[in-house]
Amino acid sequence: MTDKLRVGDYMTGKVITVSPEDTVMDVIKLTRETGHDGFPVTTDGKVEGYISSLDMLLCDSDELVKNVMSRNIIVSHPSMEINEVARVIFRLGVSKLPVVDDTGRLVGIITNSDVIRSQIERADPAKVWKLKKTLETVHGVEITVTRGEVNINDLVPTQSKIFADELEGRIYELKKGLAEPIIVIHKPNTWLLADGHHRVVAAKRLGIEKIDAYILEVPKDIRLGMEKTARQAGLRKLDDIEVLDFEKHPLIEITERLMMRDRKPLDEVERNALDSERNAVEGGRKGMESE
Repeated sequence: MTDKLRVGDYMTGKVITVSPEDTVMDVIKLTRETGHDGFPVTTDGKVEGYISSLDMLLCDSDELVKNVMSRNIIVSHPSMEINEVARVIFRLGVSKLPVVDDTGRLVGIITNSDVIRSQIERADPAKVWKLKKTLETVHGVEITVTRGEVNINDLVPTQSKIFADELEGRIYELKKGLAEPIIVIHKPNTWLLADGHHRVVAAKRLGIEKIDAYILEVPKDIRLGMEKTARQAGLRKLDDIEVLDFEKHPLIEITERLMMRDRKPLDEVERNALDSERNAVEGGRKGMESE
């Protein structure tokens, strides 16, 4: 299995499209409903063009999409490397590319946001295969990997705490339909959530019952280290995960500290209040780390 990141692993599969026979007003209404600034134009699943907000400027509302859409568009393929897509998006100055299969049928869309998220903390294929190799080496079993949807209420968490600010970010991503699979270990009668706790809790809060996942199929009921740790922490269902409302993600705290350098000096009262707050938060952190 290659470690290279592919479009098919990061694209959004559920794409909102318009028809060549739709009107500009139809697209404007869809733009207001979804917040998107453009849509692939398809007929029977095949891409014929793309219509953006710029294409509709100065057009009559009853003008047909086929008369104003861009026909010479660049598309991507699921097997294309993410880095190559990033170069194309950057050079063309666009924010997204339709993704088509070998027959020209639309199978997804890849955006600049997907490209950025492929480079940060998320469940990429390389992470899945490294976990697979580790489990096989430690426990002497052969594990298969599949991709599919899992019921979130069946998942047993292995992480006891998540950050509230990152949770809000995941809720936003889900509302926008951005794809990001979680990693699940499936043993007989047990579904362990190995990676993606913020996303799963966000899905639960939004009333989403199923979520896309990489599934590591373990053929027998072996006791995993992460499973033992989870039980010791009292983790049996998603509601057992603690959401840290008072504490921000470490990266955000670092950013805020950097921003403080550009602000005017604090007076003595403000400085004392800030020091007291920092001490309180630090004390809370140490208390949790000792648990």
